[in-house]
Amino acid sequence: MLAKDLRRCGLDDQPRMLEIINAAARRYHGVIPEMCWHEPYMDAPELAHEIAAGVEFWGVEQDRALSGIMGAQVVRDVLLIRHAYVLPQAQGQGIGSDLLSHLMKRASRPILIGTWAAASWAIRFYERRGFALVSDAETPHLLRTYWSIPERQIDASVVLRSQFPT
Repeated sequence: MLAKDLRRCGLDDQPRMLEIINAAARRYHGVIPEMCWHEPYMDAPELAHEIAAGVEFWGVEQDRALSGIMGAQVVRDVLLIRHAYVLPQAQGQGIGSDLLSHLMKRASRPILIGTWAAASWAIRFYERRGFALVSDAETPHLLRTYWSIPERQIDASVVLRSQFPT
């Protein structure tokens, strides 16, 4: 078992964060609508924009190398879990669970998570950790209220809500 350390990500981590995001996001290619896919999946200006918008990133290091990240963003009366990615070769080692557990413990408000409707693996991950899909009728309203995403992405997305007090 590799040694794991959980810590807040800083400015110096951004190049590695982009490597993680873009490597892990390859799994979405061919799964999400083609009109929503782009290369790279996230670039440096977009990451900088997310951080400037208040997304606080946390990461897990394995043997001094960042191998997974997850962001949290307070928006109005909820905490959004954003940009959860683990390097493909490090998946299945509890990194995503450790990050989510850490962010949930820090939360002082309800938690919402948005992901692609076709990302069944991501939905299962969150459901196993106590989150539940909101209704199809409620999803567009939540996406428009708490996220800034293109309209074309709304039909291809789902929202999960925490099912326990935070």
